[in-house]
Amino acid sequence: MPLIPEEPQIHESAQGPRATAAAGRPASTPRPVPGPRTAASPRPGRPVPGPARPAAPRPVPGPGPSPANAPENRSDQRSTPQLQLIPAPAVGALDAAEEALDLLLESGRAPGEVLVLTTGDPHPWATHELSFGEAAYWAQQDTGDDVFFAHAAAVERATARPVVIVAVNGGDEATAAKALPSAMARAGALLVVCGDPERVTSLLGAGAGV
Repeated sequence: MPLIPEEPQIHESAQGPRATAAAGRPASTPRPVPGPRTAASPRPGRPVPGPARPAAPRPVPGPGPSPANAPENRSDQRSTPQLQLIPAPAVGALDAAEEALDLLLESGRAPGEVLVLTTGDPHPWATHELSFGEAAYWAQQDTGDDVFFAHAAAVERATARPVVIVAVNGGDEATAAKALPSAMARAGALLVVCGDPERVTSLLGAGAGV
């Protein structure tokens, strides 16, 4: 499936503390496809996002002829999820994923519809919750009422959600190659991949044979 990057738009940084250092992260991030217009709530470990930006997110061109934000023609209804690539170096991939998540939540996507995967260092929220035991950690996924963060090595335990965001922030090639096709299989409407475009393309090709 061809990658569908968007023209970058410069905008203010996402509100709240950052999980990782933003060294080397580009100043702008393409906007993901907006979700259904429902009330968003803060995700684990993050404050409520600030006021929504004045410019409404633009839909990424997809295979369907109808607008992606039309309720009766939601992208969730397609059998194959839309793939969007957000270029970012490994050191800034998690930051890019967090910004993409902020944009999705601000546009109306429900927190419980989003799964975030990392291929390198785990998200700080996942690290914190795992300190209380795996049973309690995975139980939060089962409730399905908030964003869930997991490592790509455990992607087989992750359940399907309308939107899956993958931060290619390092990790070994085998884990990353397996994570991308597995993430696509779990994404009902949209798969957002944040990472180096060349590496992502290579991993998608390698993952096809996994």
